[in-house]
Amino acid sequence: MDHFPTNWGRPRNDMFDAYGTYPIHQRPDNRPKDAFADAVQRTQQPIVTGTSVLALKYKDGIMMAADNLASYGSLARFKDVQRLHPVGNYTVIGAGGDMSDFQYIQETLEEVQIAESTHQDGHELGPVEIHEYMSQVMYARRSKLNPLWNALLIGGFKDGKRFLSYVDLLGTTYSASTLATGFGAHIAQPLLRKAVEGYEDVLTAEEAQNILEYCMRVLFYRDARSLDKYQIATVTADGVYISASLKLQTSWDFAEGIRGYGSQTQ
Repeated sequence: MDHFPTNWGRPRNDMFDAYGTYPIHQRPDNRPKDAFADAVQRTQQPIVTGTSVLALKYKDGIMMAADNLASYGSLARFKDVQRLHPVGNYTVIGAGGDMSDFQYIQETLEEVQIAESTHQDGHELGPVEIHEYMSQVMYARRSKLNPLWNALLIGGFKDGKRFLSYVDLLGTTYSASTLATGFGAHIAQPLLRKAVEGYEDVLTAEEAQNILEYCMRVLFYRDARSLDKYQIATVTADGVYISASLKLQTSWDFAEGIRGYGSQTQ
């Protein structure tokens, strides 16, 4: 039996003590205890996620592509998510992985820009600085066992120089003329290398966009977490431009010749 009248329920309020228990003692908590309730909580896995981001260098700057899908597990839940984000006048960042963590990164970078602008010294952060900052943030969070579950591509163009680099949730960084995250690192990266490496200084913007469109189409065919709706970001000497959502032209006619497709058995 519970011998504490204040746990018995109504009638009782804070102004009138119907049970005559004044002074009202500290009510004991008789509910079941959660052994982890007071522990430090950490994200164990990403929940709403984006898939591949692709990027390459071409003669006038860099170009990046990502679809507009954010999946809730295997459910194609949000189909109008922009995973390419401009940072200042020289940089664009593309994110795969957890979308809530990406929103946190966007807010953090906005605060960094505001802090930089308050100095009013004529200096603006470029892609090299943004990448260095994000690599430190990602490694610091990983070291606290509370990582930001993202793989980021950071590209830009400043002072006549192209920049393209990668950083992930472990703080791992590297640079190349073609980069991809997620499933694209397995499927699209070989296609990008074949089409771009050695031709970075002669590829036109139209050719670069055609290469990315082809890779996005292949990913739509092969990656179950991708979508045929995507955006392309371009960073040149003229600044950052992110396109409206584009639609891939696709056809599944080739599937009829694949053994095991549909009702086909032979």
